[in-house]
Amino acid sequence: MTSVTTAPALARRLGLGDAVFIGLGSMIGAGVFAAYAPAARAAGTGLLVGLAVAAVVAYCNATSSAQLAAAYPRAGGTYLYGREVLGDWWGYLAGWGFMVGKTASCAAMALTFAAYAAPEGWLKPVAAAVVVVVALVNCAGVTRTALLTRVLVSLVLVALVVASVACLAGGTSSHLAGWASPDHGLYGVLQAAGLLFFAFAGYARIATLGEEVREPERVIPRAIVMSLAGAVVVYAVVAVAVLSVLGPVGTADSVAPVADAVRAVGDPWAVGVVRVGAALASAGALLALVAGLGRTGLAMARERDLPGWLDAVHPRFRVPHRAELTVAAVVVVLVLTTDLRGAIGFSSFGVLLYYFVANAAAYAQGAAARRFPRWLQLLGCTGCLVLVATLPWRAVVTGLAVFAIGIGVRWLRLARVRP
Repeated sequence: MTSVTTAPALARRLGLGDAVFIGLGSMIGAGVFAAYAPAARAAGTGLLVGLAVAAVVAYCNATSSAQLAAAYPRAGGTYLYGREVLGDWWGYLAGWGFMVGKTASCAAMALTFAAYAAPEGWLKPVAAAVVVVVALVNCAGVTRTALLTRVLVSLVLVALVVASVACLAGGTSSHLAGWASPDHGLYGVLQAAGLLFFAFAGYARIATLGEEVREPERVIPRAIVMSLAGAVVVYAVVAVAVLSVLGPVGTADSVAPVADAVRAVGDPWAVGVVRVGAALASAGALLALVAGLGRTGLAMARERDLPGWLDAVHPRFRVPHRAELTVAAVVVVLVLTTDLRGAIGFSSFGVLLYYFVANAAAYAQGAAARRFPRWLQLLGCTGCLVLVATLPWRAVVTGLAVFAIGIGVRWLRLARVRP
């Protein structure tokens, strides 16, 4: 299928290191500071098993995304892949779920940043301000995005190392008991996996920037798998560290588990480091999310699944500036009018269905494009559907309603243009 527009292409300026850091920046964000609490409520120490399940599903999805990105190295991610391999409606559903779910995630990331960085009474203005700053950085060019992401990820990793060392030194292994017989059984583990998948959902962000990567057929698959592997290690170490101090009940009851665990072992200076790390992680994830949303919005606008004026590429900076600024404007409205820090379940719903389409598209590819066995893609499809079904019911109902709205929007548009 070909685009209905002749909009200029984006510039290929990203190398392997840039791609890996953008992937890490998308994953090692607010999720590492927030996702453990709802997962612990679902499964207790069984969240460690849930983390492993989420990592396996994420690996299946990552290999599918890598295989597809090598074949279609253009902006749009699974929206593009679904259209090219499965048909227009599949691509649209993936793109709609990504745009809506991740826009909510952007608001949640901005509010999380402000919760750690803003003085009392300034939560919403600071959250709105960080969205504006991130959008302006992204509009200045993808190399600026990559450079700032490297800096933020490096600082966040330092904060997480400090937190993990402090917790492991002051914690007790007895708090880790019971992982083999988790609270709420298998259902609890699967629900924890679905919630923790929120933390891994950025590993294919570089695929949405596929039009800006040098040697995309080689770089994108390697970057996706490398960034996922790094994030799994980080999340596993931090999960063990937090549980060793707070235990499953304390983790479940905490609003900020990593900071509370460090505070519990009596290292006040380390608490400050963690607060700074959490703010930077949220900003880094927001930076990568806005960039990914801008590219997906650009791809959807090229096919007129979003308004056509969003398909503009800036003549100097070669970024989808209209799409990114529009996303930023919507996120600013959300942070000023709502509180979406509880959007983890809803975001997971949209992203799991997004990756279901990715797995289905990779399964349908022919032998010439195949890099990974089909059974991985079948496992990924199954894993996505199982985790969606075990998410909290409010997230499932909200997600189904949002997808129904999206289907109605496209159906009405097609009905208007149909002769």
